[in-house]
Amino acid sequence: MMLSRAKPAAGHSAKKEPVNVTKQLPKLNEFLKSRDYVGALTLLEFSRNALKSTDDVDMWIGYCAFHLGDYKKALFTYEKLLQNYPFEEIAINLSCCYFFLGMYKEALEAAEKAPEGGLKSRLLLHLSHRFADDKRVFEMEQKLGEMIENRLSLASLNFIKAHYQESLDVYKAVLLDHREYLAIKVYEAYCYYKNGYLDKSQEALHNYLQHYPDSVTANNLKACIYYHLDDMKAAETELKILKEQTSASVICYKDLIDHNKVVFQRGEGALQILSPLVGIVPEARLNLVIYHILQDDISEAYNLMKDIKATQHSEYILKGIIHTIIGQKNGSREDTEIAQQYYLAVGNSESERDTVQGRECMASFFFLLHQFDEVNRYLNAIRSHHHGDDVFNFNYGQAKAAIGSFKEAEEAFQLVQSEKLRCDYTFISLLGRCYIMNKKPQDAWELYLKMEASPESFNLLQLIANDCYKMGHFYHAAKAFDMLERFDPNPEYWEGKRGACIGMFQKVIACEEPKSILKDAIQLLKTSNKPGVEQMIKVIKTWAKENKINVFI
Repeated sequence: MMLSRAKPAAGHSAKKEPVNVTKQLPKLNEFLKSRDYVGALTLLEFSRNALKSTDDVDMWIGYCAFHLGDYKKALFTYEKLLQNYPFEEIAINLSCCYFFLGMYKEALEAAEKAPEGGLKSRLLLHLSHRFADDKRVFEMEQKLGEMIENRLSLASLNFIKAHYQESLDVYKAVLLDHREYLAIKVYEAYCYYKNGYLDKSQEALHNYLQHYPDSVTANNLKACIYYHLDDMKAAETELKILKEQTSASVICYKDLIDHNKVVFQRGEGALQILSPLVGIVPEARLNLVIYHILQDDISEAYNLMKDIKATQHSEYILKGIIHTIIGQKNGSREDTEIAQQYYLAVGNSESERDTVQGRECMASFFFLLHQFDEVNRYLNAIRSHHHGDDVFNFNYGQAKAAIGSFKEAEEAFQLVQSEKLRCDYTFISLLGRCYIMNKKPQDAWELYLKMEASPESFNLLQLIANDCYKMGHFYHAAKAFDMLERFDPNPEYWEGKRGACIGMFQKVIACEEPKSILKDAIQLLKTSNKPGVEQMIKVIKTWAKENKINVFI
């Protein structure tokens, strides 16, 4: 999708017609027609020693190596040809090799020395984008004509910019006039896939795979669709089939298959496989960043992204997440504001504004601003897409709790299955608050009992004590203040326990609590050696005796 390959790049610069080679090697055209570049390359290299002049052969070797994805071999071959060819004649071939090797400066220098032509214009368009030279991108867009290769190149640039609908419009228009261009169905499928229309993507792929069932590109996309449909078994089966094939096309896709296998297996082998692929497979860096984020290794994630100028929405989002985490851990307002701008850039973009991803970003933007009414507005709009998503349900619960919708918040928290999230103090404390606000103080107390002694368990005790007191759950408030007083003889904890015990007594008198809890109130008061304790106990016992209630233990 990056550049048109309708014609051999070497064909424009060879001194001699390649027909000389095909006359001596009559099977070469057959190999090329069937896209068997390994067979063609083997034949060419075997025949090289039999020919006095090998320039034509080397030109075709460079072409085949390029189409196999062996850009280093192609580059080496073209550089060797410089001995007999002026630089200008093979400059465009060199530029293409440099481009796919990520050597953009060298690619630009070579392209500018090449003769004018459609391939040069398309290559300069993509190089201008790589250098973020928007002015020149616009100039090159205006320069390109209506040739199909040029239209497809513009479509690919829109795809890179995540303007998938614009790309899709071009592909559909081309297919209307050229239904025989079946490869465009794969590009069409990619656009639907990126826009989240997985059923339409599958349909477009099916049309192509009927004619080319061995296509690695199409079958790899098919596996990715299965992955996003949560059919992990089918996704891994597709990759396994691709891995076991021995055709030339699969060999050059090995890195991509290995990369996707790591993704499908939730990051297993990420460090061993993804690290060497950074700079080779475009998504490798981003998925490695995601792996480090999930492993709480935010410094490694930051180092991978710090020098990357975000151009794609996925890069904006990952940078936003990284700065959010750093901002929260370090209390850095600057990082938090940077994160807000990244989220806003995606959420306000024309292509993402009405997508699930765009609304997630707007929710994150308002979350950091603590504008939770807006957070809930965006999350409510996309909740149906995330029913089984633990992270979404965790965030949804937080947003609901922040606006006082504790019943809905509790329901969201209960959907979270991840043990890691359920052991997070933020999760525990908010779920505890929901229990208390939903008149389930005992459930909140049991959350505390399950925690080991730690500063976080002490904080949870404080939350239970204060929230239960506010809600009139005086029995559990008194128990919590009692525990706090044992850990820390702060006068405030005694005051809280005394008030809670009085509240228990008043509720019993009002017949709002069972009379049996008076025993607990007396026992809790006895653990404090404070002035007035004996008088309080005496008042409770006197009332109990008058009402024939046994409060003796």
